[in-house]
Amino acid sequence: MRSKPDKSSPMGFEHRRQPLLPRADFLRRLVYSIVLALILLALWIVLGMCGYHWLAGLPWLDAFLNASMIVGGMGPVDILNTSAAKLFAGFYAILSGVIFLSLFGLLAAPVFHRFLHRFHMDSGEKS
Repeated sequence: MRSKPDKSSPMGFEHRRQPLLPRADFLRRLVYSIVLALILLALWIVLGMCGYHWLAGLPWLDAFLNASMIVGGMGPVDILNTSAAKLFAGFYAILSGVIFLSLFGLLAAPVFHRFLHRFHMDSGEKS
C-alpha cells in the first residue's frame, strides 16, 4: 500500500513516520521542482528584460543579455545612463541573489528531504 504525502505541506512531503516515497513518485516530485524553478527563473528574466528595455532603453536582445548576466552573477554588460535604470539594475541585482538562493532551495528540497527521511528510517527512531 502506497503512503500518501501530507497535503498540508506545500510540496506534499511525507511525514517522518510515513514510509519512504517510491522512486517513481520521488522523481515526479523532483521534475515538478525543476519545472517550477525554470518557470520562476524565466519570469524573473522576463521582468529584468522589461526593466532594462523600458527604463534603460536597451533593445530586447541586449535587455535579455543584461538580465541573464545579472541573474548568473556576472554583472551588467551595458552602461546605464539614467537614474531610473541604475536604480532598477541595483535592486534587480540584489533581488536576483535572493531569487538564485531560493531557486537552489527549491531544487535541493526534494533531495535533502529524501536524505533526511531515509536517515530517520535507518536510525530506527522510536517514539
